Formats: sequence, structure tokens, C-alpha cells
Amino acid sequence: MTWLWVALGLVALAAFLYWQLIIAEGAYLGRRVVAWLYDLSAKAYDNIKSYEPGYEQWFLGLPLSRALATYPDPLLLDVATGTARLARTLCAQAGFHGRIIGVDYSRKMLRQAVATTQPWADRLTFIRQDAAQLPFPDATFDVVSCLEALEFMPHPEAVLHELARVLRPGGIFLITNRIGRDARLLPGRSYTPEAFEALLQTLPLEMIRTQPWQEDYDLVWAVKSGVPQPVSLRRLEDILQCPICAAALRRTADSVACANGHSFPAAAGFIDLA
Repeated sequence: MTWLWVALGLVALAAFLYWQLIIAEGAYLGRRVVAWLYDLSAKAYDNIKSYEPGYEQWFLGLPLSRALATYPDPLLLDVATGTARLARTLCAQAGFHGRIIGVDYSRKMLRQAVATTQPWADRLTFIRQDAAQLPFPDATFDVVSCLEALEFMPHPEAVLHELARVLRPGGIFLITNRIGRDARLLPGRSYTPEAFEALLQTLPLEMIRTQPWQEDYDLVWAVKSGVPQPVSLRRLEDILQCPICAAALRRTADSVACANGHSFPAAAGFIDLA
């Protein structure tokens, strides 16, 4: 009888670990655990996900490129950029001539992003930082995106507010919502399509549209409310803020620093603000 209880305990433990580490990807165990799991899988991540270039082009890169056709110098922020999936498919579009800043919390995922985007390195900047504390002023970006990641963040609603904050009026808001069989196993992190649209309606967003995309994800588009205003060229040194004091950050040979003495490394192809 004792062995039976031991066996049941091991089964329960295995099920718990599978839920926490595989399905939830460490989301309930804290931000560091999530980043650690992504660090472990970074080199194999693209093979695991098996992205289909044609699918990425037709259902992600091309629609977004066309939506930005009227923007003279589009600036895009991709949160939880991972291995730069969005940046790769968007930069490969003939109609896209803008710049992209990718933010992630996993160092090794960012290293992979740098390695996979070398052809467009002059148009890309990668930053390691918490998505709930974006180091940019209000109304900075023409597009903000966050794909297949919101449910793995400690505070999803705080991230949504940050995304909306740094988006310019008239800018494009692009995000995924977890659906499918495993979504029910992510309490407090997943939403029904109706509940997710209702949540987005609490933000300064309009024209919210849910689009079927993958078995486990819907793609949700929206536009930030307000009248678009013309902006000048937004250089990185004009928009990057110190996460400690919000002062402007200036680039040096191998770091970025603010006037208040806070310094952060900028090596391996990305700026480490975290």
C-alpha cells in the first residue's frame, strides 16, 4: 500500500511539473524561472516552434507591412521578441523600411535574435528589460506587438497598459490571445476572446479585431485612440530612458549611462537594462 501512495505521489508531482514547466512555461514560478527556461531552449527554439516562412509572410509580415505603408519612418516595438520572429518576417518585406526595437528578458534568446537578424542589423536594436517597465516615453512607437508571450508574464494587465502607454495615437496594437485546449490550464493568465476584447476596451484602444490565427492563439489587432501627430526621426538616444530614474541614456563604447550615474552593459549585441 505504501508503494501505491508513493507511485501516486510521483505521478502527481510529474503532472504538476509538466503543468508548471511545459504548459505554463514557469509563469506561476516567477519571471526568473520563465527566463531560465527560455535560456535553456534558446538555441533550439526556432526548431521547436517550426515557423513556416511562407505562413509568417502571408499572415504576419505582409499584413503588418501593408498597414504601415503610409508611415514615413515607422518605429516598431516588439515585446517578448524572442529569437526575433517578427523582426525577421517584417524586415524581409519589400514594403517595410522602418526600424524595430525588440525587448526580451532572456539573455540567450536575445543572443539568438542578434545572430538571426544580421542582414538587417542597422535597423534593429535589442534590449533586455522587464515588459512591465518599458524604458520609453509615452506615445513613442507607431506599432507595439507582443506575440505568444502575454500569458507567461507575471502581470499581464500591467504589460498591456505599458504597451498602450508607449504607443502613439493612431498607432497599431498587435497582440496574441491564448486559446485552445491548454488555455484553461492557465488560470488568471488566459482569457476567452470576448473577455480579452473587453479587457482591451478598458485601454485607449479602438477598432479591436480578433483574427483566427493558430490552433493555440488568436491574433488581435487594434488602433490607439486619438489624433496622430507628426513626429521627427526618433533616434535611440532620444527615446531610451534609464529604468531607475527615467533620465535619458547615452551610448558609450560598451555601455549606456544616464547623467545620474546609472550605467548598463551594452555587449553581445543588446543593451542589458535588467
